[in-house]
Amino acid sequence: MDVEALRTFAAVAETGQFQAAADELGISQQAVSKRIAALERHLEVTLLVRTSRGSRLSLDGQVFLPHAKKVLAAFEQAEQAVRPGSRPLRVDVLNRRIAPAQAVYRFYRSHPEMSLDAVTLSNENAAQAAQAVLDGTVDASFRALPVDQAPAGISAERLLDAPLELLVGPGHPLADVPWVSPADLAGHRIWIPGIRPGTEWAAFYQALSEAFGLSIDALGPNFGDEALMDALADSASLATLVGSGDRYLWPQNHDLRRIPLREPTPVYTHVLLSRTGDQHPVLTALRDHLRTSGPRTPDGVWVPDWIDR
Repeated sequence: MDVEALRTFAAVAETGQFQAAADELGISQQAVSKRIAALERHLEVTLLVRTSRGSRLSLDGQVFLPHAKKVLAAFEQAEQAVRPGSRPLRVDVLNRRIAPAQAVYRFYRSHPEMSLDAVTLSNENAAQAAQAVLDGTVDASFRALPVDQAPAGISAERLLDAPLELLVGPGHPLADVPWVSPADLAGHRIWIPGIRPGTEWAAFYQALSEAFGLSIDALGPNFGDEALMDALADSASLATLVGSGDRYLWPQNHDLRRIPLREPTPVYTHVLLSRTGDQHPVLTALRDHLRTSGPRTPDGVWVPDWIDR
């Protein structure tokens, strides 16, 4: 059924005049007549009866009008639900503890009038996340993906770099150093539970370990961040790597230490993926916010060869 025909019928019923309805809709009186005639043919009933004073609803028209208004109201609500800016922006931040989630949270704190939903597609790799953006499951996603490898229909912009830090317990040999070079970590056990084969973060840590001769593993079950913090606090040899913007909490008596990595600083790059041409105003505002307020990338950084420098 033609929605415009329904809208025209409702306008004629409201005004009682074909010409008045035409003026209201911005079309010709002939177009109004054609739309009403097509609607009546579709329904196989007469909806409007012409009189010397204009037109009036037939009995069938009186029965049909409230249903037509409900359909028009539902259609308007459906249009409004997907109109740019009328629904929350859905952003995949991968993990609620890491830098993208914190950056989106800071954006929201500075723009509380803007509506957004932060979701975590933590089981999807970069290619799957990009497909989720294309499919409309989410509007945007933060991923470590080379900009020139974004699939067709996806716009990609490197907007957030997260320098890595070493996280150790108080008994670790490096616990009291002000900073450490990646090369100095050779021979130390670095445990990053939750690395899944086939993901971009698995590729990143593989490249990092090969570049500096590191021992990075994800062996054993992943019982969550709290269990990892407990293990670090109790160990004199175990370490892990975290982003400088990642948010982790642990009991005060754990006395864990975050130690910057320098000369060079390994940087995990987050690229914002979105549908090409997406005009959602919150997405535009988020991009502008990240471009102007993101942390400055330190000098002397290391990224894998497959990342755009």
